[in-house]
Amino acid sequence: MEEFDIVVIGGGTGNKIALAGAERGLDVALIERGPIGGTCVNRGCNPSKTLIHRADVVETVRRASEFGIDTEVTGIDFRNIVREVTETVDGKSERMEQTDRDHENITLYREEARFVDDRTLELDDGGERVSGEKVVVAGGARPIVPPIEGLDDVDFLTSKDALRLDSQPEQLVIIGGGYIAAELGYFYEMMGTAVTIIGRSDLLLSNEDREVAETFTEIARGRHDVHTGHEATAVAQNGNQVTVTAESEAGDEITVSGDTLLIAAGRRPNTDLLDVETAGIDTDDRGFVRTNEYLETTAQNVWAQGDIAGSYQLKHAADQEAKYVEKNALDGEREAVDYSSMGHAVFTSPQVAGTGKTEQELEESSREYVVGNCAYRDTVMGKALKAENGFVKVLANPEDSEILGCHIIGPEASTLIHEVLLALASGSGTVSDVTDTIHIHPALSKVVLKAFEDV
Repeated sequence: MEEFDIVVIGGGTGNKIALAGAERGLDVALIERGPIGGTCVNRGCNPSKTLIHRADVVETVRRASEFGIDTEVTGIDFRNIVREVTETVDGKSERMEQTDRDHENITLYREEARFVDDRTLELDDGGERVSGEKVVVAGGARPIVPPIEGLDDVDFLTSKDALRLDSQPEQLVIIGGGYIAAELGYFYEMMGTAVTIIGRSDLLLSNEDREVAETFTEIARGRHDVHTGHEATAVAQNGNQVTVTAESEAGDEITVSGDTLLIAAGRRPNTDLLDVETAGIDTDDRGFVRTNEYLETTAQNVWAQGDIAGSYQLKHAADQEAKYVEKNALDGEREAVDYSSMGHAVFTSPQVAGTGKTEQELEESSREYVVGNCAYRDTVMGKALKAENGFVKVLANPEDSEILGCHIIGPEASTLIHEVLLALASGSGTVSDVTDTIHIHPALSKVVLKAFEDV
């Protein structure tokens, strides 16, 4: 059995810990069954947002006539677009792997592994075992495949597959109404695919502030065939056509067909693949690793971070956690992870971004709050962009002006939210952090300022 100072499971943000340990002179084992870089680099953020930028370019050209510019999209080289993006992300992953292999203090195992004892794992290739004085579990998550009748007999895609297609679907049916469905639906529709979305909730992006979700769902209906409030109950394949049957709570049934089916029903942690319970690592009722504020698990000298820990299934959350695992696991500190300025974004058109509580969450907790709003069209740059449906919504404590939440739908929402995140992380976390800041006129950030002034 090979023994190491630290064993890291997962080559996504876990790779950061492996390199940090190696730079400290520790003997590190890095176990990753897939390409180095994890979900984000290979089958998530990097390829999806790069592809979505192509969709943004197409949308800009198609909207040009609204601004008095006569132009049109005469062709889209789908195969070359996907090939270029795939080659870019694969090249990045290969360079990351080479860095690991070149480091004298890292031993890279590109294979499956399962816990067989405390801080001890068995590798699938030949049954070799590795153990560490410390272990970091960063094994990630994978797409959920729901138990839909007939699904085992149907060719379908997950988000991983949908980012690497050689040929473009003519009619894409998406089961799921969250951010993956929204982003990939937008990309494929802009490429020229007819998209149908079947969502179980009454709105798309149902985890967002309800006003944002309502606005986005209405916009999505303008470009897709959208069926909300329906759960897929059966699928069947007949030649090149896939048929999906879905039913509402009231018993209304719909049937939709397409040549390609995408399952975008969420993601599940890879704890079951790792047999974490064998190492004394507790999980919650959804299968995510339980951690305390220091990201320690219930097993001694074992930490967890990223999607498998389940606090936030976001790359920037995993990056934040990696900083604290580095301090606590590698440097012997005990510093509680800080999520106070955690935000998120959905890269569709329009973009969606948010931080903090939604209005419905505040209502459910009977917490007092005040609301500030500003529509994009009420600003100079918002008018210039013809962002008719966009707005910024601020939720604040009426007593001390504490920022309770901020939600944005509209152009550059993913960038605009950072003004609020900075106020939460480095300011007083109150409305005045934004209103007392001089904003360049007529920059788009004035829409954020006016919403905070409205509070």
